Amino acid sequence: MSASTAVAFSRLAEIAGEANVVRDPARLAAYCVDDKLPAAAVRPGSAEEVAEIVKLAARERLAIVASAARTKLGIGMPPQRYDIALDMARMDRIVAYDPGDLTLSVEAGTPLRKIASTLSEHRQFLPLAVPFMDRATAGGTIASGVDSPLRQFYGTARDFTLGVEFLTGEGIAAKSGGRVVKNVSGYDIHKLMIGSLGTLAVITRINFRTFPKPRATRTFVAAFRGAEAACAFRHAIAKSALRPQSLEILGAGGDGASLLGAQTDLRFEGDRWYAVVSCAGNEQVLERCRQELAMLARNAGVLDSFDEVSGGSREKIAASVAEFPALILDRAPNAAIFKITTLPTEMADLARAIQSIQTPWVLVMRGLGVAYLALLPVAPLESECKRILGRASTPPWRHVTLPWCPAAIKQATDVWGPQSTNLALMKKLKGVFDPSGILSPGRFMGAI
Repeated sequence: MSASTAVAFSRLAEIAGEANVVRDPARLAAYCVDDKLPAAAVRPGSAEEVAEIVKLAARERLAIVASAARTKLGIGMPPQRYDIALDMARMDRIVAYDPGDLTLSVEAGTPLRKIASTLSEHRQFLPLAVPFMDRATAGGTIASGVDSPLRQFYGTARDFTLGVEFLTGEGIAAKSGGRVVKNVSGYDIHKLMIGSLGTLAVITRINFRTFPKPRATRTFVAAFRGAEAACAFRHAIAKSALRPQSLEILGAGGDGASLLGAQTDLRFEGDRWYAVVSCAGNEQVLERCRQELAMLARNAGVLDSFDEVSGGSREKIAASVAEFPALILDRAPNAAIFKITTLPTEMADLARAIQSIQTPWVLVMRGLGVAYLALLPVAPLESECKRILGRASTPPWRHVTLPWCPAAIKQATDVWGPQSTNLALMKKLKGVFDPSGILSPGRFMGAI
């Protein structure tokens, strides 16, 4: 370590306070990203402190990786350099909340559970039922771009993130959007931050649109022989007047059948697939949903009676869908979990292609065509992962990435799949927002 770098690290204590700087290797292990450790971690308490830290890093060319709960640090490629872990956990304040306007402003380190508790007092909620919900924060959820089963009805974070305040790689404070729903000023630059893994800027504050809580919700499960019948049920719902909160199709092969069965209390043997539908509204609306869904399930060839699930079974099924990556990694830490985007009309084709995989697998397909495929590690997965990523852009594998996998697989392949045709534009944007290349360097596609 050079003398100037040593001085820079000592300056972190002056900015955030000695108690908020970590240099002990044992404690730094909590900030590990794909076997890479930072030289220091710092916990700023304000946007002003973040700005000073980023400016210091830019001057000294020190690489920064921002996080808070650290539940999604495994997403993306390993950082090319990693000098400072920027821990945003102290920035956990709800800055403004106007229940009448359905708007909320929070600091980046605010836990989603804290947000949910605050909104619940006014019978409102934020449709971000994402993996690791017990610990996940607003900033990490936005930066990682993970989605929720509720996207079926409410859309993704892009649809209800009204604005973002952030710091560029030069420590310049900027903002995009605003705190009201009707905001037409300027470009939606803040949407670039969603899913960028902190490679463009450090998010400090996020403004959301909130939603009224439904009066009631009910969850229905239908079993089918084969993915084609389950997908036919999905297509029938799409053509109907029904608008479910969420719609998922679940399947598993090999030892994955017993794993998913234990998580859901459902049986997956004998090419058995399940459609899980959640509906919201008053009791009259929900009863109509039950009747129409039962009819559509019969027409699609449902195996058993169309059932409503409640209590513990409903909680287990809901968790298996919303917490899918977390539950898989808890049972099989070395699993590889793909995110696959296909056309809704090609979902059955995708399911057939996945059934030919010899490695034990578990699959959750959202009704809009987004699928999560987990491969369980009974043998080294490097060659299988490379083969699946190589199918990207070939129907029905329209877009394939590998958000969660062991570091060893990342040494053998690029988890982002084939390079995007927009890569040159992405690199230009990176140069504008982070000219020194200090923000999470190398984690995004194309080594951005």
